[in-house]
Amino acid sequence: MNHPISGSTGFACLLGHPVSHSISPAMHSAAFDLLDLDYVYLAFDVTEDRLEETVNGLKAMNCLGWNLTMPLKAAIIPHLDELSEASVLSHSVNTVVSDGGRLIGHTTDGVGYMDSLKDAGFSIDGGRMVLLGAGGAATSICTQAALDGVKEIFLFKRKNATFAETGNFAEKISKNTSCRVTLCDLADRDLLQKAIASSDLLVNATNVGMDVQPFSLVPKEFLRPDLIVSDIIYYPAMTPLLADAAEVGCPYFNGKYMLLYQGAQSFFLWTGKKMPTEKIKEMYFTQEDQQK
Repeated sequence: MNHPISGSTGFACLLGHPVSHSISPAMHSAAFDLLDLDYVYLAFDVTEDRLEETVNGLKAMNCLGWNLTMPLKAAIIPHLDELSEASVLSHSVNTVVSDGGRLIGHTTDGVGYMDSLKDAGFSIDGGRMVLLGAGGAATSICTQAALDGVKEIFLFKRKNATFAETGNFAEKISKNTSCRVTLCDLADRDLLQKAIASSDLLVNATNVGMDVQPFSLVPKEFLRPDLIVSDIIYYPAMTPLLADAAEVGCPYFNGKYMLLYQGAQSFFLWTGKKMPTEKIKEMYFTQEDQQK
């Protein structure tokens, strides 16, 4: 860190569980340094049962703002004063801006994902996609993809207690955009295969594929060489899904650039300044993890 920490140094942070693997502290702190801003970025391992007291503490310490990761993207909402339109539609918040103690929730996951798709050289405007998962990142991606012109989204999740609620979300996006969103049971393998066969893009927006769950939700035989495959996971860089995609010959990319671009949007919301993304890429992101 080049910028000296002083008694006036402010901070932003990441809340979630776990957070020890995150490169956000390095990325944001470097961006603050590069723009000569007197802030640092920290990561705090926080579970839902400690969220309220954490938020109160951050407000008391005049925190610039914070990011949320699993499992807090919906849990934070009752503690906020205002939500952006995308957060209302997706019922997800990954960025909080503290405006004089007034807390405003945004979701930058969807913007980050769509920007990472463009960065990888792809466009699915007017196309179809299969989206695995219905958590905060998934609903944000679904919302932004619909707003950005995707024609149809097949949203697959487990048929559990929140299935009906997710069905309401799918209907809301379909009614408020020109995109048709269909909720599907992840256990229905025949439907999953058919949906992938008719789609241009497959996105894993679950945590399946991380080291704690080292497998893929999609059988390798469902993939084909002209299918774009992506995973929002960035650690490990090569998930089982992406390894299968590489074997089949699919173009693929992981979640590192989604992290970069959602972070850049958060950075702008906090500071009003553009993150120097090209420089941050050079410092913390490698092309070996991205395969076009």
